[in-house]
Amino acid sequence: MSFFEAVDSSFKSFVMGNAPLKQIATGFDWVEGPVWFGDAGCLLFSDIPNNRILRWLPGVGISTFRAPSNYANGHTRDREGRLVSCEHGARRVTRTELDGSITVIADGYQGKRLNSPNDVVVTADGSIWFTDPHYGIMTDYEGFRGEQELPCQVYRVRPSGAIEAVLTDFNCPNGLAFSPDEGRLYVADTGRMFSSDPQHIRAFDVGADGALSGGEVFHKIAPGAADGIRVDSDGNLWSSAGDGVHCIAPDGHLIGKILVPERVSNICFGGRAKHQLFITATTSVYAITLNRKGVQRP
Repeated sequence: MSFFEAVDSSFKSFVMGNAPLKQIATGFDWVEGPVWFGDAGCLLFSDIPNNRILRWLPGVGISTFRAPSNYANGHTRDREGRLVSCEHGARRVTRTELDGSITVIADGYQGKRLNSPNDVVVTADGSIWFTDPHYGIMTDYEGFRGEQELPCQVYRVRPSGAIEAVLTDFNCPNGLAFSPDEGRLYVADTGRMFSSDPQHIRAFDVGADGALSGGEVFHKIAPGAADGIRVDSDGNLWSSAGDGVHCIAPDGHLIGKILVPERVSNICFGGRAKHQLFITATTSVYAITLNRKGVQRP
């Protein structure tokens, strides 16, 4: 059985027959938020229900990076190499400084608590963009059930610390990613829990000073829905899906799939040449070496 499906013939050059999908760790409850640390040669990811961030080191295996983690979900690194994390339990976005101390980036807006920050990216100007759906406060599984005080929105925190809601017309924004030149922003709308909301990925043009325009539906994942998304150096969008990871061309058409035996939550690029795709999928973490490089900084 093949580990990939080429919808477009071009996808056959993205994968290599002697580099199949591998399960590198398993036994978790719901894994999320993978982020590669090239300088340390390791992958960090969240095991959300078990309230911990784990570390995978090639040839060594799994160890605990942080526990408790405030039910951390998505992570990224800023341009200085610091870990930026979304915490469901504390309803905040934090940065782990190089000395190990933790700085709160955002925990509220207009005097109200955030819902449960989910995914985060940092742009070249140092702005921190994050999504704030309600998933972490709807049950006690991935945090603490609580009152929703704000709509589910996308926020930007400027280097000055000023926070603004930049996208306010989503049901539940989830994963987000910028094109390689940061001229386009992709945001997955995974919909509200216990609802039949539409589920799709929208695309926005990024103008001067980060102003957003457009917002049309870019692609709809099937089966399943988009959760975590990342971009490769050619501008293709890679998205989690119900049957694995889907690769979508910049014009919105599906190129191919990496088939994974569990529901995929999130992905990131990493490895020696940023050519490995790390995949968090329900109870396990997988990796595949591609003939493509991801946009992974630093």
